[in-house]
Amino acid sequence: MGRYDEHDVEHYERPRRRTRPRTKDRPTHDDAVDGFVVTVDRGRYTLLVGEGDDAHVVTAMKARPLGRKGVVVGDRVRVVGDVSGAEGSLARIVEVTPRSTVLRRTADDDDPVERVLVANATQLVVVTALADPEPRPRLIDRALVAAYDAGLAPLLCLTKSDLADPEVLLSTYRSLGVPWVVTRRGPERAILGLDEVKERLAGQVSVLVGHSGVGKSTLVNALVPDARRETGDVNAVTGRGRHTSTSAVLLPLPAGWGEGGWIIDTPGIRSFGLAHVQPEHLIEAFPDLDEMTEDCPRGCTHGEDEPECGLDEAIASGEADPERVVSFRRLLAARSVTDY
Repeated sequence: MGRYDEHDVEHYERPRRRTRPRTKDRPTHDDAVDGFVVTVDRGRYTLLVGEGDDAHVVTAMKARPLGRKGVVVGDRVRVVGDVSGAEGSLARIVEVTPRSTVLRRTADDDDPVERVLVANATQLVVVTALADPEPRPRLIDRALVAAYDAGLAPLLCLTKSDLADPEVLLSTYRSLGVPWVVTRRGPERAILGLDEVKERLAGQVSVLVGHSGVGKSTLVNALVPDARRETGDVNAVTGRGRHTSTSAVLLPLPAGWGEGGWIIDTPGIRSFGLAHVQPEHLIEAFPDLDEMTEDCPRGCTHGEDEPECGLDEAIASGEADPERVVSFRRLLAARSVTDY
């Protein structure tokens, strides 16, 4: 007598694999709507759907056909399903539209795995304090290299100018032509000097990066009053700030600014790997210097120790500004300097 009879569940044969009909036809998703990724949190994506007064927040997940394709803050996507934004609703991202720019970094300089930070930004704002904590020029250099490689316009935002003279740091970057804005702390922790910052941010999609404690979240709260980004103090022993922002978030600039725009606040960084950046890409961000390297030997990295580099010949002939070449080579060297 068998162990099971016809009335036992275990008796029935389970469906075999590949019994479903296969088809090459894929859904067209003609009913998909456009969305803008605002935050990413553990496989859930917060999107802004609609325009103007009809804009509303939608929670979505990534559709399975997208596979390993990443979705990051700043991505423009196509969404289907429940896009009402009602509590408990969940939509589905079925397409990521082509990105205009991609800001990347690696964990270390020898790490082949790139991490996409944000997409479709137009400007990288490197926020650094002039004191408390002390500036870290090598980290600033690396952020600038990443901006040039990604095709983003760089902007230096120097905070806490009430504690130190900004000219000391600005003299290092003036020859590169990097624009800057300066803020300072006023009474009752107010941020002064915001008008020029607003002018630089208006009409842009700006990514704010900087190490912990430089006042990045404080700046965001001053620019977008309802952002409510958590702020923290600098550790008196280590001289470093503690992480307050834990994930990137995209915030619309207040409507009263006229041209509109967006800012993306990112968590404080401790490292900025540049394994993905090639010297030929970096020199292209400086068209005037790029022209001077046309006769360089094959494989020339345009570094300080390169023999017969066109930049050295341009300096000797008076065609190139020596300070600008030195500044460029400092950025180039930042790719291999890990002490920052």
